[in-house]
Amino acid sequence: MNTADRVLDAFLPRNIAPDVSIVLIWTLVTVISIYVPPLNASPVRVALALPMILFIPGYSLIAALFPSNREIDLIERIALSFGLSIAIVPLIGLALNYTPWGIRLDPIVVSLVAFTVVVILVAQIRRRDIPEEDRFRLPLPELITAVKTEFQGKDKRPVDRILNIVLLAAIIVAIASTIYVIAVPKEGEKFTEFYILGKGGMAADYPTTLYIDRPDSIIIGIGNHEYRNVTYFVEIILVDTVFDPDTNTSDIRDMKEISHFSIDLPHNSTYEEPHRIVAGKEGYNQLKFLLFADSRPPSDVWGQDRINRSYRDLHLWVDVRDQGSR
Repeated sequence: MNTADRVLDAFLPRNIAPDVSIVLIWTLVTVISIYVPPLNASPVRVALALPMILFIPGYSLIAALFPSNREIDLIERIALSFGLSIAIVPLIGLALNYTPWGIRLDPIVVSLVAFTVVVILVAQIRRRDIPEEDRFRLPLPELITAVKTEFQGKDKRPVDRILNIVLLAAIIVAIASTIYVIAVPKEGEKFTEFYILGKGGMAADYPTTLYIDRPDSIIIGIGNHEYRNVTYFVEIILVDTVFDPDTNTSDIRDMKEISHFSIDLPHNSTYEEPHRIVAGKEGYNQLKFLLFADSRPPSDVWGQDRINRSYRDLHLWVDVRDQGSR
């Protein structure tokens, strides 16, 4: 039987090992729980994802490295699976950090699934290349008995039993710590992103000349990282400023609001939409964007005081002209 035939024979449904099937099915169900509502907002997602992070990648690699049942015993296989998984997942994250995709949900899921599927399929191929009596098989009926033997067997020395207990305790602590970190995430720095983009969605090609009564547009972006729902208010204002060289400051001579809007944003969500800008008259040299959180100041607060009360503010230097003066 040539190589191609051996590979095809290894993946016939009747020849696929039970543990390989379990890994593949678990991986598929985990991906579904991550992306398909309402599972992606339920505890089922965490219950399926934890083994996918803490055990399955390492188990798949161990299965590929040690296809025989004569190389390592079941307890060693399980222990190494946890240890390798805890090492593999951060390494995948580190590698993604140096790619254009970065450490985000989609690249992490794709990378972890690809790694797991590739190595478990390699494990299936390697097992088919060794005699059937030497192949590792997951002893599902005898699994509980095997675990009890490791801890209670008469042939086990006291030192071995203690080491097994310590190993089991370490695994339980690692799992419990991971569950705690996921269930009670530590709050990081609280902040709000506020930015403007040109028409192409890039930090370039901003409007620098506004013609009276001729609409233009700019993209306004807001990112909520405040660990709470926030109602944001945005004001787009034309400002006439003059620079005083004696005091090295700019004074506001006039302000005129073009438009305003509000948006409710949950934590860790982003708003990014284009907005029309229409200048009503000449005499302004700055386009100001003011962001307020939760409430706006009263209308009698104006000028520099209003800018100072904003949560964030941005501006563009512009030249407002009559359309006939092009």
